[in-house]
Amino acid sequence: MTARERASMSDIVGRYEDQLLPEWMRHQLAATTLRRDLIRDDELERQSSRFLDALRKALEDGGADQDINDPAWEEARGLLADVSQARARQGFSPAETATFVFSLKRPLFDRLRAELERDPVALADAIWKSNALLDQLGLYTVEIYQKDREQVIARQQEEMLELSTPVVELWDGVLALPLIGTLDSARTQIVMESLLQRIVDTGAGIAIIDITGVPTVDTLVAQHLLKTVAAARLMGAECIISGIRPQIAQTVVHLGVDLQDVITKATLADAFAVALRKLDLTVMPRSAAR
Repeated sequence: MTARERASMSDIVGRYEDQLLPEWMRHQLAATTLRRDLIRDDELERQSSRFLDALRKALEDGGADQDINDPAWEEARGLLADVSQARARQGFSPAETATFVFSLKRPLFDRLRAELERDPVALADAIWKSNALLDQLGLYTVEIYQKDREQVIARQQEEMLELSTPVVELWDGVLALPLIGTLDSARTQIVMESLLQRIVDTGAGIAIIDITGVPTVDTLVAQHLLKTVAAARLMGAECIISGIRPQIAQTVVHLGVDLQDVITKATLADAFAVALRKLDLTVMPRSAAR
């Protein structure tokens, strides 16, 4: 076996895996990006040991210049995905996550240099291939990290939308849906689903949609409101829209939006009074009822 063959990345990791691990750990523990408040040393060592083993297997199957998307790298990708997702949820930054892979460069390059110090051409070639491979793996951790963070943010946004569209029962048979903020397509869907589910749960016949907290009403917002009203009607509930301010009334007229079939009121109190009349109910002082 020639010196170049003995100094391949696959051979280096295979022969020096037990020595590479403590050297790699020293570099990771010394890195300024390490968050000791978020990960224990024993957990870091366990992750590093598992990855070195997966790296060795992948190199033996495919070599250092193979694309990490090939099947031989499936185990290594899986481990990096687990590490990246865990760190994304633990509060690590992308740079702190990628350092897990990039910190392996120094101990690996030191081993390559020791093996090929008398063959500069072979050394340059081995370091180039190793560097390109570790860059791929490091960027893969960032990609997985980013995807996981986007999923977390999307889930949090959906939860916030659900929390921002509460459907409350004002009276037996009367629901109120106070809207605050912009009403877009995604939020309209959540609004509609929340309202329809509450109509089913309570058997309410009247739903008040209060838009006092909606800053502007354009054609799209008006269409979203009409869709919600139409869906509620199909469930057997009549809708009243409250919070129609003078500016909103002028905008609706200017846009030519047809709200003639929908009862609209300036305030939630006015809408509630209409709802009570429709239920043949009234509210009066106790003294007047005697």
